[in-house]
Amino acid sequence: MKQYALMDRLVEAGNGYLQVSAVRKHSISNYTLMKYLKTRGMARTAHGVYATADAWPDDYYLLALRNSRIVFSHESALYLHGLMEREPAATTVTVPEGYNSTHINRQGIRVIHSKPEWYALGVTKVKTAYGNEVPVYDRERTICDMIRCRKDVEVQTFRTAMREYMSGEKKKLGNLMRYAKELGIEENVRIYTEVML
Repeated sequence: MKQYALMDRLVEAGNGYLQVSAVRKHSISNYTLMKYLKTRGMARTAHGVYATADAWPDDYYLLALRNSRIVFSHESALYLHGLMEREPAATTVTVPEGYNSTHINRQGIRVIHSKPEWYALGVTKVKTAYGNEVPVYDRERTICDMIRCRKDVEVQTFRTAMREYMSGEKKKLGNLMRYAKELGIEENVRIYTEVML
C-alpha cells in the first residue's frame, strides 16, 4: 500500500518517531493511520507522536515535538553543543514572554521567558545524541546567556563552558559581540573573552 510506504519513510526520517501532523499533510485518513500504527506495533509517546518499539527514548526531541515554541537554552544548550561535561540535572528552555508555560513547568522543566526582540536571537538546530534535530540557541547566544545569568550558574559549569568555547574552532566572536550588544552585556562579554584569550 502506497500510504504505508509513505508512513514508513516518515518513521525512518523521524528515527522511529511518527508525527500525526506530518501524516495529515499527506491526506491520509485516521482509519488508515490507526491500522498502520497497530500493524507496525507503534505506541503513543506524546500527543500526536507515536514511536516504534526500538526507537530510542529522546526526551529533548519529544519535548520539542510537544512544544513548538520552546528553544533549548542555558545549561541544556551547553550540553547539546558539547560545551558541558555532563547532562544537566534539569532541562532549561526559553519561550517568548506571554507564553503559557504551566504545562512545561509541571514536568520539572526550567522555563525562561524572553523579551520578544531577544527570543529569536541566535536560534538554530542541532542533533541530539539520538540523531534528532531540536531548536537550540547557537553557541554565541548560549555563552551570552550564561554570562547574563552568571550568578545562577555553577562555577565549574561556567568555567568549562567558557574554556571549551574559547578554545574551540567553531567560535564566532563577531556574532558573540553582536549578540552581547543587543542583549546589553557588551562590556561583561568583553571582559570574560579578553581574560580567556
